[in-house]
Amino acid sequence: MAAFSRGTPPGPPVPDVGIPPHLARRMSMAEQYEYLRTRFTRRRTLVTAGAVAGGLLAGCSGSPDAAPGPAPATSRVAGSAVAPFGRHLAFGADPKTQMRISWQVPLAVQRPYVRVGLRPDDLSRRIPAEVRNLYTPGVQGVRAAIEQYYVHAALDGLRPGTTYYYGVGHDGWDPAAPAHRSTITSFRTAPATPERFVFTAFGDQGVSTAANSNDHVLLRQKPAFHLHAGDICYANVNGSGKTSDGYDPQFWDLFLKQTEPVARSVPWMVTTGNHDMEAWYSPDGYGGQRARFSLPDSGFDPHAAPGVYDFVYGNVAFVALDANDVSYEIPANLGYTGGRQTRWLDRRLGELRAAPEVEFVVVFFHHCAYSTSQHASDGGIRAEWLPLFAKHQVDLVINGHNHVYERTDAVRDGEVGRAVPVGAETDPTRDGIVYVTAGGGGRDLYGFPSGVKDSYEGHVTRHDAVKSFHWTKERTAEAESVEWSRVRYTGFSFLSVEAEAGTSPRLKVSALAQSGQRIDHFEVRRGR
Repeated sequence: MAAFSRGTPPGPPVPDVGIPPHLARRMSMAEQYEYLRTRFTRRRTLVTAGAVAGGLLAGCSGSPDAAPGPAPATSRVAGSAVAPFGRHLAFGADPKTQMRISWQVPLAVQRPYVRVGLRPDDLSRRIPAEVRNLYTPGVQGVRAAIEQYYVHAALDGLRPGTTYYYGVGHDGWDPAAPAHRSTITSFRTAPATPERFVFTAFGDQGVSTAANSNDHVLLRQKPAFHLHAGDICYANVNGSGKTSDGYDPQFWDLFLKQTEPVARSVPWMVTTGNHDMEAWYSPDGYGGQRARFSLPDSGFDPHAAPGVYDFVYGNVAFVALDANDVSYEIPANLGYTGGRQTRWLDRRLGELRAAPEVEFVVVFFHHCAYSTSQHASDGGIRAEWLPLFAKHQVDLVINGHNHVYERTDAVRDGEVGRAVPVGAETDPTRDGIVYVTAGGGGRDLYGFPSGVKDSYEGHVTRHDAVKSFHWTKERTAEAESVEWSRVRYTGFSFLSVEAEAGTSPRLKVSALAQSGQRIDHFEVRRGR
C-alpha cells in the first residue's frame, strides 16, 4: 500500500496547542474547538496552531458560533490610501436576478459600498456592503497578530441576461472617480430562458504559477461561471481538520489577489475541501469560509457549511455538497450535520429532477467517489450519496481531492454500466453516471498507482483493470481492482462543459490541459 500513502506534506514543527495528545486523539474538531474556547475564555490567552500559528483563532464578526476575541482595530489610515483587492463574485439563489460581490481591504474602512450600472460611465446605483473581519492573534517570536477584512454586497432585483458594470469602494475611495475608473469591471446575469452556455470546473488550486496559469487559460473559454470543488487556497497545510494543522491566514490574501483577474467577472462557486476546514474559527471549521465568501443559502440549516447549496442556470441544476460530512478518510467533521445534509440532498435532487426547466443535474464536491490516485475513493461518499445519485439519475459528478485528471466510464451499481471511451456519448437514464476527478487546479500533482499509465485523448493506452482501494469507516484502505478508470492524465488541467438546450439538449464535456490541449471529451444526453 505504499503507493497509496496520503502524501500530504508535513507542516513545520507545531507549538503546543494546549490539548493533551491522549485527549486530542479522541476529539472531533468541534470538541477541540470547545476545549480551547473554554481555556481561552478562562485564561484570556490564546495559543495558535500551525506553520505560523497553532490553536484556536477568534471568530468572524456576526457569526453566532464564533469564539470571543479582541475587538477589531480601527484603521487610522485615510480611506483614500486603502485600495480594495481580491474581488470575487458568486450567484445568489437565483442567478438570473442575484449577484454577490465580495472583496478584501487591507485595513478597516468606513461605509463600504458597490456602485453598479448598465454602463461603465454611469454607476448610479449605490449598494451598501457588509464587513466581516477575522482576527488571528500573534505568536511570540513568529509573527504579529493579523486582522483581515472581507467585504460583501448583495445585488438583488437584477435583469436576466444583462451585463452590469460595477466598482467597489468606501469612504475616501470612489471607484467612479477618474483615478480609480480602471478598477471598474462587469458581470452578466443568467438568461431568462435556457440558451447555450459554458462553465468550467476544477479543485485543489492553491497559490502557485500553475494555479495562476490555469485561471488565465480557463478565462479564454468565456465561462458563465466556474465551479471550485474545494481545497481552495491551502492556508491550512495539513488538511486534517485539527488545531495542530499548519496554518497561515495570509495565504488567503495571496489567493484572492491571484484569482481576482478571473473571479471579478466570472462567478466563483466554491465548496469545501478538507484543507478548507480551519478548526480555529468555529466548531465546524467554516468560520473563515463564511467570512470570505457569500454563497447561496442551502435552505436546510442556517448554520450549515457555506459550501452546501444549489442553483439553476439555464437548463442545468448545480448542487454543491460538503463531503467532509461523510468522509471516512478524514473524519474531523464526519456526521457533523447529523444526516441533515444527506436528507436535504435527497429532497432537493427530487425537486430539481421534477422541475420542468431542469434537463440536467450536475453535483460537485471535494472527496472522490471513484478515483485510483493517491487518496483513492472514499467509502463514506459511496455509502451515503451514491444511492441518491442513482435514484435521481444525476447526470455528472465532479470531484477534486486527487491532484490529477481521472474520468470513469458510466458507473452503475458500483460497476461499469457502459464503457465511455474518449469521444463517446452516454445516457445516465440507462448507462449510469460518469464521475470526473478534476484535481489539477494548481496544487502539486499526484500520480497513479505504480505501473498504471496515463491514458487520454491522443495518447490512449491499453484499458486494463487498476489495483486501487477505498477508505472504510474504520479508516482502513480496502483493496479493490477496478475496471471503471477510463481516462487518466497527470498534469494541470480543468473541465470545460458546454450545455446546450433546445430540441437536442446535451452536456458536451471537455478536459483541457494547461496548454489548452484537449485531453478528454464526451457527451451526456438523456433518454436517447
